[in-house]
Amino acid sequence: MEKWKRVLEDMGHRVYYLAGSLGEQDGIVIEELHYQHPVNHQFVANAYEKLADYADAESFRDDVLAFAARTEAALCLAIDRYRLDVLVPNNIWSLGWGLPAAIAFAEAARKKNITCVAHNHDFHWERSRYGNPTNIYVSEWLRRYFPPALPRASHAVINKIAQDELHKRTGLQSVVVPNVFDFSTPAWTVDEYNGDFRQAIGVKDSDILILQATRIAERKAIELAIDLAAELGKPNHLSRLRDKPLYDGRRMVEDGEIVLVLAGLPESSDWYREGLVRRAEKKHVKLLHVNDRIEATRLTRGGRKMYSLWDAYVHADLITYPSVLEGWGNQFLEGLFAKKPMVVYEYPVYGTDIKPCGFDIVSLGDTHRVDADGFVSVERDVIERAARESLRYLLDGDFRHAATERNFRLGERHFSFDVLKTILSRWF
Repeated sequence: MEKWKRVLEDMGHRVYYLAGSLGEQDGIVIEELHYQHPVNHQFVANAYEKLADYADAESFRDDVLAFAARTEAALCLAIDRYRLDVLVPNNIWSLGWGLPAAIAFAEAARKKNITCVAHNHDFHWERSRYGNPTNIYVSEWLRRYFPPALPRASHAVINKIAQDELHKRTGLQSVVVPNVFDFSTPAWTVDEYNGDFRQAIGVKDSDILILQATRIAERKAIELAIDLAAELGKPNHLSRLRDKPLYDGRRMVEDGEIVLVLAGLPESSDWYREGLVRRAEKKHVKLLHVNDRIEATRLTRGGRKMYSLWDAYVHADLITYPSVLEGWGNQFLEGLFAKKPMVVYEYPVYGTDIKPCGFDIVSLGDTHRVDADGFVSVERDVIERAARESLRYLLDGDFRHAATERNFRLGERHFSFDVLKTILSRWF
């Protein structure tokens, strides 16, 4: 939404954030919209798990509608006070989490006859959590409001798969608005601040730093990155890496290692994180969790220097992006901008929305298995091929430069702020 706001402001519009909480941002606060509102937590539990806090479905319905009416009143007040012309509900009408919020936005839009552009990332039918409502009222709300068919509402989705499914399920037309990146921003480079990043996290200059920049979550399939690192660490590959200078002139001397660095926030279950550690130990892969040194921006906390995620990208020799499920893929755009070679599992949306652009990647294929413990694997020959292709990016500077520059230009052409501006111009 920050990207939409920036582009809309560049187009001359006055834009307000409207949310249950705003952090350090300015905007309009409606407390009932807070994602973690305790009342909404109760609604979610009773709507999708068990109707435990109400005598019957009717009393549950009445509570939800009363909360929705409060939210609607606050929303109508904001529309009048700030003279709003357009509402951009962000996942309000798609996910199924905020039942009263969805009702409130739809009814306020009808009452005020205001234009809406719904920005839908994740639909309720994509999540098992919302698949078995506890009563008929929840089912009806999901059908009626997620998303609603309003005469002045347009719908934006983030990939072609969602676009097709939305039309099939509801008959609603939508426009694909992909994730974008500001390709005009200054390049990330080694500078005085981040020059010691490797040293700070325990990676030597002679090491190959493989960066997994995503959050740590099961669907990110980080185990595939471990498998790739293990393959690159085999003697035959190490000998090639040590025989001659790397792409940037460094030498991977005898003490050089393949190091997999996890920079993202841990959001997975404990068993998954512990399983990753066990897998790395079993395969003799050096695995570093460095999120405790990463912040949204550079800062010092308690006398300890913190780095941005962009600082981690600067020092990466190779990026892994092995997710088996993504709504789109922000980290892929970051890798394009950073001009780093990427090892990618071709998840479904990659195949429909990104691959046709013709990016140069190291592919982990588009077929995987999930074992009894919930961990992902691909065929042995896929990992071996990916390692061989990765070696070329690590050893051939000219090849690496040409491929990453081409990827940058393709990203700029297809997924820049200018592209977003062109799309948004149809509504604003």
